[in-house]
Amino acid sequence: MSSRHSIIPRGLNATRSPLSQGRFGRMFGNLTPAKFGPNDADNIANLSALADNMVGDFDAPKNGPDAEESGIPALYTYFGQFIDHDITFDPVSSLTKQQDPDGLVDFRTPALDLDNLYGRGPGDQPYMYDNSGKFLLGETLTGAGVSNANDLPRFKGRALIGDPRNDENSIVSQLQGLMLRFHNRMLDDNPGLSFQDVQQRVRFHYQYVVLNDFLPRIVHASVLDDLKTAGRYDRGKIKYYHWKTWPFMPVEFSVAAYRLGHSMIRPGYRLNDADNMLLQIFPDPNNPDTNALTGFRAMGPGRAIDWGRFIDIDTRPYGVEDDDTNSDNKRRLQFAYRLDTSLVDPLRKLPPEVASDPPSLALRNLERGWRLGLPSGQAVARAMHLTPLTDEQIIIGRAVDHPEEGDPQVPIASIANGVFKGNCPLWAYILAEARQFQAAVTIPATGAPGPINTPQLGPVGGRIVAEVFLGMMFGDNSSVLSLDPHWAPVTGMSFALKDLVAYALGQGAPLH
Repeated sequence: MSSRHSIIPRGLNATRSPLSQGRFGRMFGNLTPAKFGPNDADNIANLSALADNMVGDFDAPKNGPDAEESGIPALYTYFGQFIDHDITFDPVSSLTKQQDPDGLVDFRTPALDLDNLYGRGPGDQPYMYDNSGKFLLGETLTGAGVSNANDLPRFKGRALIGDPRNDENSIVSQLQGLMLRFHNRMLDDNPGLSFQDVQQRVRFHYQYVVLNDFLPRIVHASVLDDLKTAGRYDRGKIKYYHWKTWPFMPVEFSVAAYRLGHSMIRPGYRLNDADNMLLQIFPDPNNPDTNALTGFRAMGPGRAIDWGRFIDIDTRPYGVEDDDTNSDNKRRLQFAYRLDTSLVDPLRKLPPEVASDPPSLALRNLERGWRLGLPSGQAVARAMHLTPLTDEQIIIGRAVDHPEEGDPQVPIASIANGVFKGNCPLWAYILAEARQFQAAVTIPATGAPGPINTPQLGPVGGRIVAEVFLGMMFGDNSSVLSLDPHWAPVTGMSFALKDLVAYALGQGAPLH
């Protein structure tokens, strides 16, 4: 099977064609854009008030269990980021570009085809590959209790990879490295196959994980079941994501629904056993020299990830909450934070090299949605023939089981003099909806207290995300859903993100 990456160029200097560039568009183009004030200044002021309420107080990274944790292992946050980089890249857009999404060009194919991994292929980017078609790997990484790890290949510190954004933090950078190794092992295990056939097998495994592991983690089962017939995803069940010639990237997805991952980010993560490897996601603005997970540089010494702390490739202890002396807490599997209307404090003021004007991630999301003319969450719900959430159900704050004193749970109608009554920004609405659609998730750890209440995307947010993923795959003639919808990696066995990671690390049987 031929590969589009060996035929069609990608990127800013590529020749344009419907397959080499996507466009942004709308799923609900007939809906009125939401307004939050009579003029631009009032819109921004009111959205700023909402954004302030959507960011929690400072909470230092923890070794032990945390009330904000979901039942989703932490790596899914960054796998979601990796997927986003596969399907969207808008290098020329800005908050000042006005509302027409047709004016935005997506220089990623709107397809789950791993062009963020393969780039333009070995014929056009030979510096990423060796003569056998394997990806080149970078320097050996060190880390307490970790062996067999590599940095990304680099030139003067910059990663030589298909998408530079996959080096923007230490976690997604090392996940990119695992995907390089997944391809390399697949090539070793199938010596008679061409590069293009190995590439297709890698894509099929990746797409299978997206459909059968990632989506069920973040989208409520009731939403996914409504998109299936006899237990399989059905093209005919897609109601809202329609395209004529080639799938486009809906702004309802890219600017609202798929920004769910921002609420899943922890204040920091432990990478391995070393005492100094519990790192904040960004440096402390009051102490900018603080070690942190920021990327776009060679991986520092000792930063190799022990993947059992991010995904359940083995069984770890659950740990003990609020016990800094407990030795199990330093070895435990970390979990993503819950899908809710609360972001961690480091996202209140992003470092200037990451973003500025505004530096608040919550305000950036809200302002971008307003400038691009997104409808309110309630309007989208009604367009889907759903009963919208009431104002009392749209709670701004952490979706923890037992809110503590000083842990605000603010009804959205009480913010900014009631301007958000019946008029919630779509991104905030989708996160608030997740609180109403929780699943009891069993924790893969010894000593766990039992299932963890885990908010998941509901009928608005989950439907948008799932339909876009499915629509992109059904619209791609080389995807697993188009070529072989009954395909499975290993007959009679499940295959999840943990299996992809283990395979890349050299564990388990060959995949053919």
